[in-house]
Amino acid sequence: MKASHKKREQIIGNQMIELEEGQFITGRQSLSNDLNRGVKPKLQQSEITWWRYLNNLEKWGMLNIKRTTKYSIISIIKWSDYQESEQQMNNKRTTDEQQMNTNKNVENVENVENVKKYSRKYIYDDTHLSMAESFYNKILENNPNNKKPNFEKWANEIRLMMERDGRNEEQITYLMNWVQQDDFEMSNVMSPDKLRKRFDQLIMKVKKQKSKTPSKEDFDLT
Repeated sequence: MKASHKKREQIIGNQMIELEEGQFITGRQSLSNDLNRGVKPKLQQSEITWWRYLNNLEKWGMLNIKRTTKYSIISIIKWSDYQESEQQMNNKRTTDEQQMNTNKNVENVENVENVKKYSRKYIYDDTHLSMAESFYNKILENNPNNKKPNFEKWANEIRLMMERDGRNEEQITYLMNWVQQDDFEMSNVMSPDKLRKRFDQLIMKVKKQKSKTPSKEDFDLT
């Protein structure tokens, strides 16, 4: 997945698409394939997740997306500025590399890989982070002195519940509120990790409780 460095034409189906500098054509599947390439399976993201991240970049003013029913044309904002900066970095990198020996090169490559692994450790969006902060605020209502958690880790765990476990936002939010209202669970489920591990068990407990005291606020937790 690379943006055009100069004006060019690209054939999509029976269409000839003209691309300007800083533009490229993609879709959900091709975007996912490009960004997951070389990534360990357990760290790979779904098509919808990568597409959500791309839409976030558009919201932040970093690119524009022209959507069609078959493909999308991505235009990178300030493309020429990035190219000038990249050229300066490349020139400096060439000079520096000439002064390095083979062992130093290997060490630098390993360091870069470690940085990549760390930067991908916690992946989440605004929804996941907001849910994590909301859960912590619920906990504070019962325990004002509770230690502030790593919200990035919490948000990542909530993302895993939604993407890997198939839970939806409504279900997770309901259980977060419920456990902090239950005299027993409020001290046992104090993190998304604990909530995730006991999710099915907690659902059964909620259903059992609701069967005894029906409420108009009940909804399907399955």
